[in-house]
Amino acid sequence: MGDLLLVRHGETEWSRSGRHTSHTDLPLTPHGEEQAKSLAPLLSGRPFARVLTSPLGRARRTAELAGLVGAVTDADLHEWDYGDYEGVTTVDIHRTRPDWDLWTDGTPPGDGTDGESPEQVGRRADRVLARVVPALAGGDVVLVAHAHFLRVLTARRLGLPPAEGRLFQLATGTLSRLSTEHDRPVIAEWNTRP
Repeated sequence: MGDLLLVRHGETEWSRSGRHTSHTDLPLTPHGEEQAKSLAPLLSGRPFARVLTSPLGRARRTAELAGLVGAVTDADLHEWDYGDYEGVTTVDIHRTRPDWDLWTDGTPPGDGTDGESPEQVGRRADRVLARVVPALAGGDVVLVAHAHFLRVLTARRLGLPPAEGRLFQLATGTLSRLSTEHDRPVIAEWNTRP
């Protein structure tokens, strides 16, 4: 059985400044492009059963610069929808909602249709896992996506609630690997950079 390789896209202006970035499709910074290129040696020479990427440019560009050919976009790999908190830092949110926590509160206050809850992101992650886990029988699968989404996906792969993604800090331009041990999902590698 193959491993599930998780690649977080390289740095953008907003990831560098801590601004929540979902639908705003910012390009990689020059440093982010270098991060993506530096992943190529970690990924080269390995056959992959599947390579999937978020539809957002920062993820697709990371896949390209990392040398991942044949990547297919998957809408479910999109980053957490932050709603009205798009482009806002956690520090700024705490000025009006001091107790707000993405992992428990998710969406901003309002009519409930803006943004996503941890459970909604978890359902998307479950759909991705339902599609890719069977493909692991044919080898490694690579997912190129975003920090919060990949953290939720990791929690779900390990059998944890979506909010437990809070436990898995994920830096830009890194490779992580979920494997199995005694037929159970485990973290085999996390936040690797060359």
